[in-house]
Amino acid sequence: MRSLILAATLLSTAIPVLADEVTGTILAFDRVDSLIVLEDKTIWSLEFVDEIPEDLAAGDEVHIVFESAGEDGITKINAIHRK
Repeated sequence: MRSLILAATLLSTAIPVLADEVTGTILAFDRVDSLIVLEDKTIWSLEFVDEIPEDLAAGDEVHIVFESAGEDGITKINAIHRK
């Protein structure tokens, strides 16, 4: 019975990590701070992205693949690709 209660508690407190993606056009790109702003005014930190296209610039359409923890926000950006 204890193990059943423990399992139920762990399942209810675990926060799932969900893979997601977004496509948008870059409004601004700050290479120094590794930030991009898309035209929808969302700000994305590329601080921990392994590969950022070298000639990425405002006006480029990009596809961002990231992981989120639901309402707790983005946990990691896995990749950014120019479309």
